Amino acid sequence: MNDSVENNTSRIDKSINNISRPQFPRRAVVTAGMPYGNKELHLGHIGGVFVHADTFARFLRDRIGRENVIFVSGTDCYGSPISENYRQLVNNGKFKGTINDFVQFNHERQKEVLEHYNIDLNLFAASSFGPSSEVHKQVSSDFFQNLYSNGHLTKMTTSQFYDTDFGVFLNGRQVIGKCPIEGCSSEKAYADECSLGHQYMPINLINPKSTLSGKKPEMRDVTNWYFNLDNFHDLLEEWINYLEETLDCRPSLIRTIKEFLKPPVIYVKKDQFDLLNSIQNQLPQYILQDEDKKSSFVMIFNSLGERDKACLLLGEKSIRFRTGKTLVPFRLTGNVEWGVPVPSIEGIDDLTFWVWPESLWAPISFTKTYLKQLDKNDDAWRNWWCSSDSSIYQFMGEDNIYFYGPAEMAMFMATQGRESSSHPSEGQLQLPNLVANNHILFLDKKASSSGNVKPPTAKELLNYYTSEQLRAHFLGLGLGIRSVSFQPKPFNPKASEKDSDPVLKEGNLLTNVFNRVARSCFYTVQQYYNGKIPVGNVSEEVLYESQETILEFERLMHRYEFHTIMNLMDSYIRNINKSWVRDMKLADENKEPSFHSQVVVDAFHRLRTAMVLMHSIAPEGTEMILEYLNLGEEFWSWEKIFHTIYDFMDDPQEHCLKFLEPRIDFFKKHPSQFV
Repeated sequence: MNDSVENNTSRIDKSINNISRPQFPRRAVVTAGMPYGNKELHLGHIGGVFVHADTFARFLRDRIGRENVIFVSGTDCYGSPISENYRQLVNNGKFKGTINDFVQFNHERQKEVLEHYNIDLNLFAASSFGPSSEVHKQVSSDFFQNLYSNGHLTKMTTSQFYDTDFGVFLNGRQVIGKCPIEGCSSEKAYADECSLGHQYMPINLINPKSTLSGKKPEMRDVTNWYFNLDNFHDLLEEWINYLEETLDCRPSLIRTIKEFLKPPVIYVKKDQFDLLNSIQNQLPQYILQDEDKKSSFVMIFNSLGERDKACLLLGEKSIRFRTGKTLVPFRLTGNVEWGVPVPSIEGIDDLTFWVWPESLWAPISFTKTYLKQLDKNDDAWRNWWCSSDSSIYQFMGEDNIYFYGPAEMAMFMATQGRESSSHPSEGQLQLPNLVANNHILFLDKKASSSGNVKPPTAKELLNYYTSEQLRAHFLGLGLGIRSVSFQPKPFNPKASEKDSDPVLKEGNLLTNVFNRVARSCFYTVQQYYNGKIPVGNVSEEVLYESQETILEFERLMHRYEFHTIMNLMDSYIRNINKSWVRDMKLADENKEPSFHSQVVVDAFHRLRTAMVLMHSIAPEGTEMILEYLNLGEEFWSWEKIFHTIYDFMDDPQEHCLKFLEPRIDFFKKHPSQFV
């Protein structure tokens, strides 16, 4: 090795000793929320979940080794939204085939779009077909049997909506009304869940209407299995208190979960006080709280059962009320035909799993399926889900925090018999790290493929932007902090021809600045150094600047602060360009060859740093630069993250770069952007 290269390495090794850095696991599973199998991907799927999950998974592959990361997701094939959408399309003559054909058709469309966005999943599976289907059925059965054996299931007979005109029980999406949860403005509430993710008992739904007949349905008794989620209040509180002490958990996630840990309450309008007072002796014991400047009294109960008794009585007396968020029994099963079959226990047959519970353990099924494809043994998945040196990272939208938060965590605790501690032991299911993003708004309004505001699909966006431009923009939005408006100029009727496109802000960093930096480096060595990078010591200030940027990037990625990462890289890459312009001007003025070569040496070290850090964000462009550097995949490994480019060359003095033709772009603009 050249003496200059050895000097670089020794300076780097010495400078990073005793630096405190965040700890990453030995192995990791990354999951992204599963899209329903009734439609193609909308921008929320890609921009709100998959891009963030993919960026983190790619980073981890570089950070801890590609073989130590599994990134899985899949099409959620079951559930009432799918069966109802399928029924409507068949009735309207817009689809022919079975419901499994329907979800498989949409699965293929989803998979195609994910590939276009460079979402590098180890497995994008499906819950109802393919190799993952049978695995998922077995995992679902095992999970259910485990919960039952540990005494955490309750058989409950409840009233379900029934359409007398059609003579059928209605699934969740075949009933629509107004959400009964206090403070919720959703007018699109289904049988036991509103469009904003709030849970309630069907009997509490306000103004229910059948989507089949348009009439008010009857309530008829059905028996289902429920998970005793409300029994896990104390363990969930212990778990959330632990999360609150860590720096890598988003405050909004903690706030949302804490709302469900409140005691059972009922909100009664103050103008109903006289009616409420008239039945005091019939109500279970409660504490009445009168909050100033609020339009309702708050009735606080000791238990969920007492609150439910009060709800029935208030309903009988026609007293207007709403219930508050709290832990309620979590329904596991239903009686719809399209679903994963539930084991027959205690003589209850022909049930299927409700879609939400089985989708929570689906990533385990997909991990097992992937490992099976690698010819691993049946217990190999435990090294990933049940080992203390492995971590699970689940990316989702904020609407699903209830399911991935209280419901999933409590069920994971329950399957292991953890009634006294929320912290898993070695060999028990680890509790996933939750990364929840806020909504992507479209033109300042909540976007929904089923709502009035029709945003472009994820596929349609690719008619105007490259995937890397969109990836950079979605990461820069700051969805971890707040809901943010997505305002693509081609889809904004209010945008004038002179207006800039907000979506291209982060993309321009790639196509303009980063592109210019990389091309300048290559064209310079081709012109002055016979296509070889001059060998020399990287300047002390450049080494330090690079090191500090790497350490800050690592800290931010550990906390999932993607928007701050984009700001960090914007500053770093623009600074490379400014330094290049300034220093090359000085080199041309003083005509000193050693100064000129030093500028090139420093520039390539900065370029290397920017490439490795941006690899997870813009993989296509950075990998193209690597191809022209004529180096191997080890270049991305963080085991040598602080080292210089020479450490990846067999002979730095003789290493030739691939010739870069004029006007070749590493980061390309979309053809529609050329005018």
